[in-house]
Amino acid sequence: MTAHGTTAESPALLPGGPDRPLRAMFRERWFSALFMTDMWERFSFYGMQALLFLYATAPKAEGGLGLSDGTAGALFGLYISASFLAAMPGGWLGDRVLGTHRAMLTGALVIAAGHACMAVPATTAFYLGLMLVALGTGLLKPNLPVMFDQMNPGASSSQRQAAFSLFYMSVQVSALLGPLVTGALGERVDWHLGFGAAAVGMVFGVLQYLHGAPALRGTRTGPSRPLPPEAMRRLVRGAWAALALAVLLAAGALAAGGAALHPVLALCGLGSLAAPVWYFRRLLRGAELGVAERARVRGYLRVFAPSVLFWAMFGQLGSVFSLFAREHTDREIAGFTVPASWFQSAHPLFLLLLAPAFAWLWLRIGGRAGSARKFAAGLGCAAAGFAVLATGAWFAAEDGAVSPGWLLAAFLWVACGELVFGPVGLSTTAETAPEGHRGRMMGLFYLGAALGAGLGGQLSRLVGVLPLWTYLAGFAAAAAVTAVLLPAEKPSDARPATARI
Repeated sequence: MTAHGTTAESPALLPGGPDRPLRAMFRERWFSALFMTDMWERFSFYGMQALLFLYATAPKAEGGLGLSDGTAGALFGLYISASFLAAMPGGWLGDRVLGTHRAMLTGALVIAAGHACMAVPATTAFYLGLMLVALGTGLLKPNLPVMFDQMNPGASSSQRQAAFSLFYMSVQVSALLGPLVTGALGERVDWHLGFGAAAVGMVFGVLQYLHGAPALRGTRTGPSRPLPPEAMRRLVRGAWAALALAVLLAAGALAAGGAALHPVLALCGLGSLAAPVWYFRRLLRGAELGVAERARVRGYLRVFAPSVLFWAMFGQLGSVFSLFAREHTDREIAGFTVPASWFQSAHPLFLLLLAPAFAWLWLRIGGRAGSARKFAAGLGCAAAGFAVLATGAWFAAEDGAVSPGWLLAAFLWVACGELVFGPVGLSTTAETAPEGHRGRMMGLFYLGAALGAGLGGQLSRLVGVLPLWTYLAGFAAAAAVTAVLLPAEKPSDARPATARI
């Protein structure tokens, strides 16, 4: 076994070594297989995200759930948090039980089933579908970058960051189209028809992955560290017991007329707070890691802590930003009212346009700027975006609806922040992960996002209490202060990178 997770019997499918041009990845079949799978997953994710808050706040007479803005924001934050939170067991299942290939395929199938449930015009089916989408995303998302890293061995830190940036860029094509398709169907025709479009997109993703799977045979198709037989039997028994308990609880809630939403949201919010503490303690106290590996995991806190704040801000894009688009943005263009959900396409559009520049930047600066400095820059971008929108909300409070430029500029700055926290965070996680723990370390990366999204969702309840500009300015100030206080680690390499895009 080599240090990069390939075997002598199964060489990497992308030859050429660390000096090959990164654009060569686009000509490889393995890249197109992963690209198309994640592309359709992003289509369904962003398409459903564009509708979720608007559907939840729409009156019941118009087919919505009739929730308040604060409760709908908490629900949206809970969904994002649950998607990231599920990445922790999803990464573990990829490492110990399923392997990356089967974990990704299972996750894609569960996501498709969840969107199909949400297409059914019934409240129970909607919440079931939301849960399935979150669980499927938790399986797919942490294992896909692990497979991507396995298929791209021998890369330096700057090359890996650039490769993840290019991959980020590629999948934004469908993320751009998702809100346009589902928003037009959901807002203009029927909410559940929009959710159904997301289901169709994910089915295409499953079919594409099955078609391209033979190109992925150079990676491990089984678990990197399989569970012993007795532990596997205990896991299966526990899984069946958990499923039976979930069915009983769901049946009891339905018999009682439905579970109260507010206690469920509060309970899940507490879970997202407790899970990171528990997971860190379990990982560091386990006998599987040596002294050096424990030190690497402890050092990962410099990635984890700022990520929480950024993803708390990211979790506002589909809720508070949608509220701003619906209530405070002038959406009339030549007599046509732009659907509020269409503004959700602005974020992936900016990611698509800017990702090549960020990929070039990571290669240019190489190791001269450490992860902490990059994260500080990412938080600064997010702070700028929220400050811009806070200013727009200030003018909207005085003059009513304001120009869409305020919202678009805010999306632009947050997209810049994500192009730091996404590729750099994934790359740093891949470098930090001890051998055999990559899936779980990716789960830990998404666990920080879960904690942030959960906190952001709970904080969004303040929208109904505070002026919107005050709420947004508070996030901007917190991000700016955190960026200034982030400690800078010693750069790993002062020489500029020589790799080519």
